[in-house]
Amino acid sequence: MGSKNKLKRFRENETFTNVIQPTRKEVLDGFSLKGSWHTFFKNNNPIILELGCGKGEYTIALARKNPNINYIGIDIKGARFWRGAKTAIEENLTNVAFLRSQIELIDLLFDENEVTEIWITFPDPQIKFTRTVHRLTNADFLKKYHQILKPEGIVNLKTDSEFMHGYTLGLLHGEGHEILYAHHNIYNNSQAPKEVTSTQTFYESQYLEKEKPITYIKFRIKY
Repeated sequence: MGSKNKLKRFRENETFTNVIQPTRKEVLDGFSLKGSWHTFFKNNNPIILELGCGKGEYTIALARKNPNINYIGIDIKGARFWRGAKTAIEENLTNVAFLRSQIELIDLLFDENEVTEIWITFPDPQIKFTRTVHRLTNADFLKKYHQILKPEGIVNLKTDSEFMHGYTLGLLHGEGHEILYAHHNIYNNSQAPKEVTSTQTFYESQYLEKEKPITYIKFRIKY
């Protein structure tokens, strides 16, 4: 993507009512929507997050299917989720928002028990050991998710990375979290949840065309 195109998208994001772009200082000093997301959506419906939402197609697809649930796609790259934000406005999807922020600040963006469910879709597996701190299912991230999730809240991990799948399963087993479902090839499993296989990202459809297995884990964080 050219720099001019990026700048155009950044400017357009600033005009979108469904895009929130707090500065890091604003988040650290006390984010105004923390604990008050119902005022943004103007309802008390459940809130579901997609972390590292990219272009936002998964967030949009879920929002279309479930108008009585609020969805928030989070990514630091606003030029990417511009497409999802624009689509939501074009389709008048009032249950969608996009939040430009770093995911490690998530416990400062949402209050305790404010989130019902989290989706982590095709994250960078951060394979190098030195990058473990950035892996979205590491122990520190799980503690932050647990803090903002409701007591029975769910986390979903969908990835093409066998490494990420195995790492996460090992961590969940080791820490005693509740694994509700896990499979290393959900499109080759008749028992796979339909809501998982019926929604695909752009890259996921490409992986499937190449017959690359897609893994999935559904779990609850228990401490």
